[in-house]
Amino acid sequence: MADVREVTCRPLWKRTLWFFVALGAAGVAPATVRMAYQGTLWDVGLGIGLPAALTGLVSLRAVTVRVRADAHGLHVRTLLRRRSVPWHDIADLRVRLTYVNTSRGQETRRVSLALRDGRKRLLPLPRSRSTDDPHFDAQLDALRALHRHYGAPESSHVPVVSNRTAGRGWVVPLGLCVLLLGGAGVAASFVPDAASDERAWRSAAACTAKAPALRGECRTTLSAVIARTEANQPKRDSWLYFANSRPLPRLAVSHEAAEDFRAGDRVRLTVWRGQVREVAGAGHVWRAHMTGAGELAVVTATLALAAGCPAAQVLLRLRGRRLPDDDVLPSAVPFAGALAGTALWLLPLCYLHPTTLLTSREAIAWAAAGSLATVGLFTWAWRATRVRTPEATTAEVSVASEEAETEPEKEKERQKQDVFLAARFLEHTDYNPHGFGTHIVLGGGPAAVTPHPGPGRFAAKRIPVERLTVRNVRRVRGGDGDTVPRSWHIAELDDAGKPVRLAAAPADLTRVIRELGSAASP
Repeated sequence: MADVREVTCRPLWKRTLWFFVALGAAGVAPATVRMAYQGTLWDVGLGIGLPAALTGLVSLRAVTVRVRADAHGLHVRTLLRRRSVPWHDIADLRVRLTYVNTSRGQETRRVSLALRDGRKRLLPLPRSRSTDDPHFDAQLDALRALHRHYGAPESSHVPVVSNRTAGRGWVVPLGLCVLLLGGAGVAASFVPDAASDERAWRSAAACTAKAPALRGECRTTLSAVIARTEANQPKRDSWLYFANSRPLPRLAVSHEAAEDFRAGDRVRLTVWRGQVREVAGAGHVWRAHMTGAGELAVVTATLALAAGCPAAQVLLRLRGRRLPDDDVLPSAVPFAGALAGTALWLLPLCYLHPTTLLTSREAIAWAAAGSLATVGLFTWAWRATRVRTPEATTAEVSVASEEAETEPEKEKERQKQDVFLAARFLEHTDYNPHGFGTHIVLGGGPAAVTPHPGPGRFAAKRIPVERLTVRNVRRVRGGDGDTVPRSWHIAELDDAGKPVRLAAAPADLTRVIRELGSAASP
């Protein structure tokens, strides 16, 4: 790669793209002529030609894209624009990882430019939809080789920025948070009206000569005979049909009500504010659902709590703003757990006291106790999501080691027993073939890699500690893969000239490194 002078990235499947361009041109030409001579804005010909034209236009844009890199910098050409960026303006070349289908592991990789003024730009090419794409890797290596030769890259490795790393933007979660809070505000605005309707329905009296149904505030009772019923599936409306279409032809009811009533039943209809609110027969009563203030209050609280999830993501990105862009941030799951714990007391409170949260003593006491629990949960979540550096973890383990030295007999007894630690090597080696190891066993024998958490050393493979040298300990990066937990650390080792990565929880990793070092020393 050091002899690379120029790199040109062109789209794959050029013949296929040109075929779609020709197909679009062939489809739009007859439709245009037909519309010009017949003056028809829409017919079958235009209906076929328009999708073909759009397909051809998209294919034309894709087939004309080209990215070229030479001694002067990067040159990007698209259908309507050309631009160049010199090497001295580029701080780094990164990989932008976007998950298309998380359940199937599908992802898209693109090259991102990190400019020295802080801006970031995505290159249209090269592009890959696979984790194992030699063509994409070769083009990326060639671009980075040119950058090293003619520029000054900030990192020696390939930074990978994904939705788990600090370099991913926070505009989308912030917008989602604002959208959910706006929905909560809209739902909250309907709570007073719903409470007023509930009180009016409960206090409404029967209409009399002295209280006529002028505005429908009183209840009117009408007699009717059911002609037939129509019980549809639960997702569709069921109907009650009335004889002689009196007092109305039909009424939408629930599936259960349509099954309970029978043809010929005499029923009483209660009308309030121009709508049938109740149908009462011999042993069966159907009441129309009225959205209550408690239900709307629960919807409001649910949307507000849901807004806390993207807000937690924004908070984590703000806490990690000083980290490198490819460092993996802690998970927002602890904050989601705190929100779920808050929902356990907040949703029932909103349902039972939708309009008396500040006036009822019971509601105030309930809210005060729940708020204390929520503060405790969020304090725990804040501590659980703190960014732990390898230096801080090493200091904590050193303190624990000093405490263990005060009890030498227990420490010696502990060293004679096998201890299985969740740790794994990320590269394929002779002691970790095809990444089969999930744990490292220490204590009763030589350090070894095992595919199980014990007990016993079945299928264990000894680690050649004599040829391993620790180079660096760091946090998890985007290029380490999604299988490594966010809270783990990575030890970069030298295995007789071959770089090897060992991943484990911070305290476990420090212990493994200490044991490997003591075993390697004569």
